[in-house]
Amino acid sequence: MTSLNEAAAAEPDRPARPPLVRELLLVAGLFLVYKLGRQLAADHTGEALHNARHVWDLERWAHLPGEGAVQSLLLHGDTGDTLVHIANTYYATVHFPATVGLLVWLYLRRPAHYVWTRRVLAAVTAAALVLHLTFPLAPPRMLGAAGLVDTARVYGPSVYGPPKTDHLSNQFAAMPSLHFGWALMVAVALIVATRSRWRWLWLLHPLFTLLVIVGTANHYWLDALAAAALLALALAAIPLPHRAPAARVRVPGQAAPVEDTVLVGAAR
Repeated sequence: MTSLNEAAAAEPDRPARPPLVRELLLVAGLFLVYKLGRQLAADHTGEALHNARHVWDLERWAHLPGEGAVQSLLLHGDTGDTLVHIANTYYATVHFPATVGLLVWLYLRRPAHYVWTRRVLAAVTAAALVLHLTFPLAPPRMLGAAGLVDTARVYGPSVYGPPKTDHLSNQFAAMPSLHFGWALMVAVALIVATRSRWRWLWLLHPLFTLLVIVGTANHYWLDALAAAALLALALAAIPLPHRAPAARVRVPGQAAPVEDTVLVGAAR
């Protein structure tokens, strides 16, 4: 009978985690580059409002549902104040922590999937930054023609100050919506990296995010579609970690060898 030590020695090695310090520096560096890049496009008020009018007209030409329909659901009836406050809180507090939480969990439990997810997120964010620089876009809450309420300013909480004095964020970077793009990648990564029959419920996160960003008048439908398109391109270009056959384990008394698999590509 095979001893426990022999069985353990026969198991294939798990994928190695990338060095933690290197990953922290890499992620922090990418985030700082993105924030600095957004600031370069923060003062294009006239161009951003001009582009917003074109996006609004394009959506109406394409017969997309009005963003106001979603906002009306949030503001409807006696529970309107509560619903819109929840939506504003979700917008302000879930986006970044959910993405960080995903990366931490993958790093600890699925290192190969962590590297893949980090690459995809970096590619999507870099492409988004290029669009933010070349196509500044005011959100629908700033567009008079949209007739929408700035729910964060009226009902709170708000993560933005007046555009002229807000030096921490670029409010003219509506397209693509990284709120939606990151949320969709969170769901995709968890669906790919797990095997639970309930894993498809993670798609509720991008669905709720979509309703929130539109209902709070922070994004147009086309912002979410642009983010989804960039994510699709990144997923097509960056291969998933694959399973490679590991050494076969011969257990005495069994006619056929036991074969296991191991995820490869984690430390790249």
